[in-house]
Amino acid sequence: MQVITSIEKNTFNKHTGVGLGNFDGLHIGHMALINTLISECRLHGLQSVVYTFKKHPDTMLRKALISPLITTNDMKTRLLASTDLDTLYYQEFDEAFSRLSPEEFIKNILVDMLKIRLAVVGFNYRFGFMGKGDVEFLRRSGEKLGFRVIVIPPVKVNSEVVSSTLIREYIKRGKIERVFQLLGRHFSLYGTVVDGKRVGRTLGFPTANITAHPDMVVPANGVYITKTKYDDKWVNSITNVGTAPTLKNKSVFSIETHLLDFDEDIYGKDIEVCFINKLRSEKKFENIEALKKQVALDIKKARSYWEIMK
Repeated sequence: MQVITSIEKNTFNKHTGVGLGNFDGLHIGHMALINTLISECRLHGLQSVVYTFKKHPDTMLRKALISPLITTNDMKTRLLASTDLDTLYYQEFDEAFSRLSPEEFIKNILVDMLKIRLAVVGFNYRFGFMGKGDVEFLRRSGEKLGFRVIVIPPVKVNSEVVSSTLIREYIKRGKIERVFQLLGRHFSLYGTVVDGKRVGRTLGFPTANITAHPDMVVPANGVYITKTKYDDKWVNSITNVGTAPTLKNKSVFSIETHLLDFDEDIYGKDIEVCFINKLRSEKKFENIEALKKQVALDIKKARSYWEIMK
């Protein structure tokens, strides 16, 4: 898969099929769109292109990221690289781009630059200055300018329309199993293991602490069954998200993961923490001994889970 961040009139030497959208999360609705794009392009001999933004338009229009991300661009790139997509294009959403009318976006970008012959979009796709362009306008333009438009209908799970907004809310509430249904995969956080105070080690439960990307959504405070990836190896684990109120006088947020049956030094390594299930909410215990007993019980439950899943 080719990843590009700028285009000119000669960037593409063959006609393209283009999937358009923000694609935060790459949830099952997004993947229905992208898989349709790939199969249609293969059928008609087109180059498949996902056209998305380097930064969410909110960061330019409102000078702030209104909603935290489900996937960073790095994560998005890794996920799409595992498909048969030909090209991933990250468009810079700047002042000049934000002022393109729907007509200008179609003519200047889709037709002239991308040599489009097929557009695949979600049912609620909007584009152009102030989001004035909609699916019907795109379809009518395609009829005039020589490209087809496929509109992907809403994807529902248990009567709920799958959306990044809905998934984000479930993550914030710690509804991790529900998130899995809507994403089509487990939600993950990536980060570099930092050298903390090593309090977990003194309790007998050493942890790998990471600082998540500042723009990422984070699960509700609590204890989760997780699995952790480092150096292309997966290790069963348990993760505390929160402030560890029993151990700390100040409310310092942290993401701490205890890897089961593991005793390697991974400080400074990049890891992926994959959230599987929520065991319990975070709580403050009366003393350290009560905390140690609960952590031991949490680990026992995690082991039982992984034993069942073998």
